[in-house]
Amino acid sequence: MQPRKLRRSLPFMDAMPQRRFDPLASVRSDGDAGCDLLLTGTVFQDIIFTGLPQAPEPGTEVWSEGMGSCPGGVANQAIAAARLGLRTNLAATFGDDGYGDYNWQILETQEHVDLSLSQRVPGWHSPVTVSMCVNQDRSMVTHGHPAPISSSQLIGQPPRALAAVADLEEEMEPWMLAAKAAGTKLFGVVGWDPTGKWSERRLDQLEHFHAFLPNAPEAMAFTGKSDPWAALYSLADRVPVAVVTLGPQGAVAVDSETGEEEWVPSLPVPASDPTGAGDCFGAAFIVGSLAGWRLGDRLRFANLCASLAVQEVGGSLAAPGWGDIADWWQRANARKERQSSQWLRRFAFLEPIVKDIPAEAQRRARATIAHLSDAQ
Repeated sequence: MQPRKLRRSLPFMDAMPQRRFDPLASVRSDGDAGCDLLLTGTVFQDIIFTGLPQAPEPGTEVWSEGMGSCPGGVANQAIAAARLGLRTNLAATFGDDGYGDYNWQILETQEHVDLSLSQRVPGWHSPVTVSMCVNQDRSMVTHGHPAPISSSQLIGQPPRALAAVADLEEEMEPWMLAAKAAGTKLFGVVGWDPTGKWSERRLDQLEHFHAFLPNAPEAMAFTGKSDPWAALYSLADRVPVAVVTLGPQGAVAVDSETGEEEWVPSLPVPASDPTGAGDCFGAAFIVGSLAGWRLGDRLRFANLCASLAVQEVGGSLAAPGWGDIADWWQRANARKERQSSQWLRRFAFLEPIVKDIPAEAQRRARATIAHLSDAQ
């Protein structure tokens, strides 16, 4: 597929606002033109069905209320971070099929993610995930093959970056050690271990990380603790910043560098689709960390971005931009009965930030792989 034809099938690209709000402007040094966030991983083509009345049964057909198509996998966090103003560099393998064309164009042209470390591989088809959302939960069907190029091969000597997200494994990859040696702060993530082993060797690698952000089941499984708070304290002995996400109950965290300890509840919102909410949380927490915010404000901002995401069709489609955050702030303050509410008082730190956000700041996308979106 030729790029010119692809752009014709995606007319929304030309309508994306070009003025982008920079949340790190006050902390950047003069002439700093480097990378804020380095990411690596697998990009999936996500096809998301929402509003299903029940899960499909064998031999039946179920119609959904909504549908979206978008880059998924590591692209969820790359897009979430880029929409929040971080200069994001993604190292990933892309197939040379139509999905690979589409995902590359969306990330590079629409979302302004730097793909200079990524590669197209002839004959390797893009992994695909179908996500089905029922009763605020999701089930997924995925097909794909291992990437033929490793992250360390893609990255080589990592670029100068303020932060990087890395999987917590038994052995650190060369690019991770090189990035840390160059001053990059590593934020650790982990997926569910289907073997149930939860190797202690993986936790030993936390000595290389600045922060670790597992969810509650992951944190408890790793540490052998029976509740999230105990798991949090155990992790805080190993890493400067430990965060445990609790889903609808929010998140808890300890910052051993500042001595802060916080529990911040989630915002009470109707959830439509949780796909990618954790990636939005992580990207927003990194923004607050790089900007030097207090721990409680980092968690509140991360919860806000995740809450805005779950109200829309999920994954990278739903990741909010600064325009969406400004819109939320204005709506919340427009209602007199909420102007003195505890929720707005907790988010008072946003007031001096929101006033500098331009009206044309980036907002979430609504397009699918078709000409018009069914996301509404």
